[in-house]
Amino acid sequence: MTTSSHPARVGPLAGLRVVEFAGLGPGPFACMLLSDMGAEVIRVDRPDARLGNRNDIIGRGRQTVLLDLKDPEANTQILELLAKADVLVEGFRPGVMERLGLGPDAVAQRNPRIVYGRMTGWGQQGPLAHAAGHDINYIALAGALAAIGEPGGAPVPPLNLVGDYGGGSLYLVVGILAAVLEARRSGQGQVVDAAICDGVVSLMSLFQSQALLGRHTEERGSNPLDGGAPYYGVYETVDGGYVSLGPIEPKFFALLCEKIDLPADLRDAQNDRARWPALRDAIASRIKVRTRAQWCELLEGSDVCFAPVLPLSEAAAHPHNQARGNFVELDGILHTAPAPRFSRTPSAIQGPAPTASVAPEEVLQRWRGV
Repeated sequence: MTTSSHPARVGPLAGLRVVEFAGLGPGPFACMLLSDMGAEVIRVDRPDARLGNRNDIIGRGRQTVLLDLKDPEANTQILELLAKADVLVEGFRPGVMERLGLGPDAVAQRNPRIVYGRMTGWGQQGPLAHAAGHDINYIALAGALAAIGEPGGAPVPPLNLVGDYGGGSLYLVVGILAAVLEARRSGQGQVVDAAICDGVVSLMSLFQSQALLGRHTEERGSNPLDGGAPYYGVYETVDGGYVSLGPIEPKFFALLCEKIDLPADLRDAQNDRARWPALRDAIASRIKVRTRAQWCELLEGSDVCFAPVLPLSEAAAHPHNQARGNFVELDGILHTAPAPRFSRTPSAIQGPAPTASVAPEEVLQRWRGV
């Protein structure tokens, strides 16, 4: 049942009820994705939480209830919510929810079908399970950070995309959706232990395989996909901009050679590591003769595997992003658009980050079907 203050949701997950315990990083991003796909997400936050930041893109599409988790009355209200929910998402250190009386066993007694999503860096068990950490630590232990950076230089943190969001949020969402499907068959929920370190190890599967085959070295900047190959990298233009090139396939590399007028004696050097330094210098010198815009005019849309390197402030204006609707304005705020796309039940931003909380009773009334 919906009310005028809570319009019907759209998307493939419409009807899915999620209770999110407020946190930082991957848990909220996972819940943003669920919300974009139509799930009704109710965030439980502290009584002193500050709401009203419409620039909080990751916090969009929720309603928020403010409750003190240590208050027995609030605990009762939360359990009543969870009794009607399909999914719980929490990102506390292992043991915190159990101490609050909201651990998997206690919740399952009220709702045996619930999927209990746990988002941590190190996982629920293991020597580091109770230690503090952040994205950089998790990707470091998983073998990813050591592989990223310039030759001879220090490893470079790739924002928090690989750990928090790649190895964390996305694996949590996949796990939740798999468990929801299984629960609809079995009638039983389960715990989804989504650890960022685990997810990043999984993301490194290709490179683990390449290492076993002797095709990947641990020297940064020496492999085909880490910038070591001159045909897969970033080059500076005459106006100080940058462009990306990635013609891995021989026919695409041949087209690049033709388009940028590479010297004839280097056109067969794509896979000759001994000539990679000369090939890199030649490509760099050719790219340096034009502006970024000029290279876009010549190469964009061709099969040379090209794209300009755009700062975030320019990305929304690119014609491809505009045609795809990859940025969406909502109440004067430019949001990133929901992804992926669905042909029959399209996702949508279900509203901005809330400016005010709602009473738990309002949510319970709706979820009880009153």
